[in-house]
Amino acid sequence: MKFDYFKIDLPRRSEFLGGKVLRPIIPLTIIHGGQSTVYTALVDSGADFCVFDAQVGEYLGLDIRSGLVEKFSGIEESDGIEAFFHDVVLKIGGWEYKTKVGFSYNIANQGYAILGQKGFFEMFAIKFDYKKGEIELIQKPKK
Repeated sequence: MKFDYFKIDLPRRSEFLGGKVLRPIIPLTIIHGGQSTVYTALVDSGADFCVFDAQVGEYLGLDIRSGLVEKFSGIEESDGIEAFFHDVVLKIGGWEYKTKVGFSYNIANQGYAILGQKGFFEMFAIKFDYKKGEIELIQKPKK
């Protein structure tokens, strides 16, 4: 299954980046307990796991803080923020699979969900083709 990179207009033109950036962001549906919502997520090979805004989990009826808690951080200087893990179903293209994702109250207001190593990359072989502006997902056989 192939997805086009999102083209995002920059608020002001950059000498280095130009007027737009391309990001590997794909649409998905996240499902739990009969509730679902459509969302967009950044495919991030550097992320250890999948993480979504906690408000998405609350919308799905999850008691966010009751999940398994893990501290995580990224490129920012921080002591770490918390993600609370719950079982959900992700539907990407025509594929549905059960996985565990983290929900955090510390996702930026304009941020995207993150699809990382555990919970996403372990399910798919992923090819990034920046020049063509495409991300290709190939479902791995179930073990």
